Amino acid sequence: MNQVLMIFSLKRLVNPMNKFWIVFFHTFISKIKTKSFIITTALFLAFIILMANIQSIISLFDQDEMDRVGVVSNQSEIVTLLDERLGGTDIEITDYNGSLEEAKEAVTQEEMVGVLEINQTDDQLPKASYHAVDYTNQRVETRLQNELEQIKVEMATNQAGIDPEVIASIYEPLIFETEIIADGEGNSSVKTEEELNIARGLVYVILFLLYFAVISYGNMIAMDIANEKTSRVMEILISSSSPVSQMFAKILGIGCVGLLQMGFFLITGYIMIMQKQEELVGGFFDAFGFSNVNLATFNYAIIFFLLGYFLYATLAAMLGSLVSRTEDVQQMLMPNILLIVAAFMIAMFGLGMPNSPLVTISSFIPFFSPMTMFLRASMLDIAFWEIGLSIFILIATIILFALIGARVYRGGVLMYGKSSSLKDFKKALQLSKKE
Repeated sequence: MNQVLMIFSLKRLVNPMNKFWIVFFHTFISKIKTKSFIITTALFLAFIILMANIQSIISLFDQDEMDRVGVVSNQSEIVTLLDERLGGTDIEITDYNGSLEEAKEAVTQEEMVGVLEINQTDDQLPKASYHAVDYTNQRVETRLQNELEQIKVEMATNQAGIDPEVIASIYEPLIFETEIIADGEGNSSVKTEEELNIARGLVYVILFLLYFAVISYGNMIAMDIANEKTSRVMEILISSSSPVSQMFAKILGIGCVGLLQMGFFLITGYIMIMQKQEELVGGFFDAFGFSNVNLATFNYAIIFFLLGYFLYATLAAMLGSLVSRTEDVQQMLMPNILLIVAAFMIAMFGLGMPNSPLVTISSFIPFFSPMTMFLRASMLDIAFWEIGLSIFILIATIILFALIGARVYRGGVLMYGKSSSLKDFKKALQLSKKE
């Protein structure tokens, strides 16, 4: 309440621009002090650190642990072949000098994880049965079965007089290459496979970040407005600054909160990557294509991320101004959520088919273009005018939403009572005309 009185007392002493910054800093500081922001940030940072060190953590529990399997068999040749195949793995087989029942008793005493009985069929091929106290360690069972199947194939081919090299050539993977056909001028609208893999990783991450930002911070904007209306703080704020100034001050304030939070995530992730880069090279980096990302992809990521946030944040502020109870916020924001979910699903589809007509058309629709045009710009060699047109339409839509949102916001913040329908738009516009 002291902060509200401070704003009220300062409104007579400052010009409109200063009023904008007062609302901006008030929104920014109040949000970064909340327990939800601190806890959420801490949990995500802990998750990033955990994932970066997951291999080391797993190795702590698996260190020097071998799964011992006893073998009861008089087929020494098969046992020898199996032992050779399992060499260097975390499964160790040992000949058990005793009966099968005695070996089972040793398993129940946890001397071994299981016992493997190997015999021969009438065709002189191996057959086996595995005995364990439970089915939780199926990794050992599956590995033993696979190795014995390979041994059976070798023995069967030897019996049939088939050259092992012929069998090896049969099991070799098919050579299958893809070549992109260029046009008459030697150009292609599709990047090479290596370039696509490089772009796909960053696109995948940015899509998730944009999805998370729009859902989380859009909801935060709407909840902030609803809370102020519930406490009647809005009546003081609306008299101290214009609706447009107040709306964009909140959008920018919460946007900076989001940038600060994601900055923590990115810095922590970068530090972890630098510390673990030797472990990640050839694995995580190659899987997500982070080893050699084009600078233009980063630029497009920043541009479409910010434009996408402003588009959906403006819509969230407009919808949030129509409700006066925090319980109604989620229902009112449902159109916003459905739009971003639809955009996300189209973008996920586009990762595999970036040239699809659905992706191409949606890249010029403002609600979808922050994701789909970013995807196309990163994964395809498209004309620059297409990217420029998409950005122009997106900026024009944001300006249009800002103009409409300002009128709805002006009337919506003065509406009290239950508001959970988009029909309240008309009422909010009528109230704004009376101002």
